[in-house]
Amino acid sequence: MVGTLLSAAVATGAAQAAPSSAAPRYEPAMVAALAHSLGVSKDAAAARLDDQAAQQRTLTALRRSGVVTDGAYFTRDGNLTVNVHSAAAAAQVRESGLAARVPQRGERALDRIKASLDAKALRNAPDGVSSWSVDLRRDTVTVHVTPGLTSAAAKSFLKAATSHGSAVRVVRDGPRLVPQAVVYPGSRMTWSNSDGSWLCSVGYGAHDSSGRQYLVSAGHCVADLTDLYHNNAHFAKGVSSRFSEGHQSVDMGVARVDSDDSIATQVGTWGHGASVAVKGSRRAASGASLCKSGQTTGWTCGAVGSYNVTVTYSGENGGPNTVVTGLASSSVCTQGGDSGGAYISGNQAQGMTSGGPSGQQCTGGTNSTGSSYFQPLDDALSYYGLTLNTN
Repeated sequence: MVGTLLSAAVATGAAQAAPSSAAPRYEPAMVAALAHSLGVSKDAAAARLDDQAAQQRTLTALRRSGVVTDGAYFTRDGNLTVNVHSAAAAAQVRESGLAARVPQRGERALDRIKASLDAKALRNAPDGVSSWSVDLRRDTVTVHVTPGLTSAAAKSFLKAATSHGSAVRVVRDGPRLVPQAVVYPGSRMTWSNSDGSWLCSVGYGAHDSSGRQYLVSAGHCVADLTDLYHNNAHFAKGVSSRFSEGHQSVDMGVARVDSDDSIATQVGTWGHGASVAVKGSRRAASGASLCKSGQTTGWTCGAVGSYNVTVTYSGENGGPNTVVTGLASSSVCTQGGDSGGAYISGNQAQGMTSGGPSGQQCTGGTNSTGSSYFQPLDDALSYYGLTLNTN
């Protein structure tokens, strides 16, 4: 198989538009989607992306100069706010042109609270507690609970959570979450096991120090370490996964790509313009704009939510629940079969679809209202000692 496909994909496919010879600074579909969601012109949307990138470069420079920060996030108006713990540091941040805040708690303190909740959940998966994560903007750990689900483990978890007082915010709106692979008779990325045939979306290509090529994917898409197929043709075989249903998991995994195949260094946009060239994997800050390519819902866009999110995935067909750590949340809409698909912000690869609300329908096209969770790519590359293939 040769050529390119949808989500940084393998082989040929009608969803993949041919890359232009003079690629624009940002993929037009991403700019158009952002312009629509913000109610501004395309020029203003592109300027916002430029501004967000510039602010993140300024933050990097501040940290390198010795300014100690404790988290940063974009506000809804596109401005980056930096947490610090002294008036002197706040003054340095403001002198650089960024907004500063001295929070009551900050990212490190909230991370410690979340880690204690992770430890409790990993002993006994709290069915009915959808997710919990650090919310930098609100300066809390936010816990989402499914209304009406009152398992003993969930009650115990909530008791531990609320013992932290105002540092933990409980929201009773959480849908049941599931990993987004679905049974389907052949499609973009398929494999078979004793339970039938399954479907995911292709993620990013990377290589090790010897040049061996790998597919970086959601762990549950390669958990069985089986042969992987695209359009009924073999292109890779799973070699490692950190996902195991019913056990403490991280949703990352890799597959060895066949020597005669390759994974493109562009993300397909499913008819919404030219493919997006992958230039790197610099992590976008909370609140940054991003889009996702996946075989079920195509090209959908939104914003980064939080990092270091822990979720409880409900078991399929009565199977055991699985607590997954280390995810990122987003307002990007996804559905079953999008798992493993590629998230990208500007030209920086961000991660692969992990899961989302069960039964969610992305009926609004690119700007569908919804939510999802993704496995950050930089964490997966670091864990497996791989280097992203870039354009």
